[in-house]
Amino acid sequence: MQLSYVLLTPRSMKTIKLSSKGQVVLPAAIRAANAWPTGTEFELIEMAEGLMLKPLARPNPFAPSRLQEVFGMAGYRGPALTVEDMHAAVQSEAARRR
Repeated sequence: MQLSYVLLTPRSMKTIKLSSKGQVVLPAAIRAANAWPTGTEFELIEMAEGLMLKPLARPNPFAPSRLQEVFGMAGYRGPALTVEDMHAAVQSEAARRR
């Protein structure tokens, strides 16, 4: 499960220090659990309970596309197969791998 935010309160976190430059380091376990790479930007929200760090929306790495533009991208060049043919091929390969 990935969190959409981290609420930093004295009871819910490990000890972190504020550097002379005003920086804090989030523990590696929190960064890894939330898949926050270096450079992730956060919104800082002051609350009565403490500070909340909310990651800003990540940009979508994929350009928008239409079905007509991506249809057939797998590159299959053989004869058209029925669903039954594909099912039989999958079952055959699964049996071979057992």
